[in-house]
Amino acid sequence: MEKQSVPLLTFSRFSLLASPTHFSPSTLAHMLIVSPSITLPESELVERFLRADGPGGQHVNRTESAVELRFDVINSPSLPEEIRARLLARRDRRLTSEGVLVIQARRFRDQARNRDDVRERLVEIIRGVLVPPKKRVATKPTRASKERRLVGKQQRGRIKQARSRKPDLE
Repeated sequence: MEKQSVPLLTFSRFSLLASPTHFSPSTLAHMLIVSPSITLPESELVERFLRADGPGGQHVNRTESAVELRFDVINSPSLPEEIRARLLARRDRRLTSEGVLVIQARRFRDQARNRDDVRERLVEIIRGVLVPPKKRVATKPTRASKERRLVGKQQRGRIKQARSRKPDLE
């Protein structure tokens, strides 16, 4: 009796066309739509299922309902360069030193809901950096604010001077 070899599941990366409108509905079903111009194919997402902690009794100890999603921000062909740079510039503890975004979901008791939750959170993180941050416009302090500051300093100075004066003992 010969052993049959089981093919390993591998995730292949493929480049996308410029617009998501070029994809068939069946292809779009396997993609995360972040915005009209940004879609992420499932092949760029690596999911790992683990045992969750928390409520659920014996069931939680036997099923792998928690989901860990990994998304390689640096090597993703789906992200425009400026979005990638903003994602990498964020001070986010979920971003590894290799540029991989790791998100875990264990809020729900079943795997399907945790899977949806982790994907929604990834989309929200990417949507959060779509709009570039506003540049701060330098302004001069108003005359009234300068006067308030000076009055406060004078009052503070009078209080300190009153502390240092020694009473006359005559």
